[in-house]
Amino acid sequence: MKWILGHDLDSNSTPKLASIALLIIRIQMGIAFILHGWPKIQSAFSWMGPDAPIPGFLQGLAAFSEFGGGIALLLGVLTRLNAFGLMITMAVAALFHISKGDAFVGHNGSWEPASVYFVLSVLFLLVGPGDYSIDKVLTKKL
Repeated sequence: MKWILGHDLDSNSTPKLASIALLIIRIQMGIAFILHGWPKIQSAFSWMGPDAPIPGFLQGLAAFSEFGGGIALLLGVLTRLNAFGLMITMAVAALFHISKGDAFVGHNGSWEPASVYFVLSVLFLLVGPGDYSIDKVLTKKL
């Protein structure tokens, strides 16, 4: 019955299937951000090139947000904080693509991936990582 209603009676936990779904999304999104962030973290303050309209400091924040945030998201540690950082990074990325005239979906650049990751970041900011996370283990101990 709890599965049909979509909630557990215990208000301190996320429904089991929702936690499994959040875990799957966290793993995929974490791996994607690690892979997107790895080349950027190699030259964190200049990965956009010398003529970039984004200052080096902000490029560094984006590189750290993607790479470090991807690792943290994968593990489910400080999830809401990392989701906030990723949300800001993806909002800027989407606006950057929109300002260049890129389509929502396109072959030579689009803002669709940034918008999808933005929405998923909002999900983790609002809902948290689910029960299968380091955050949950730490919360229980506190």
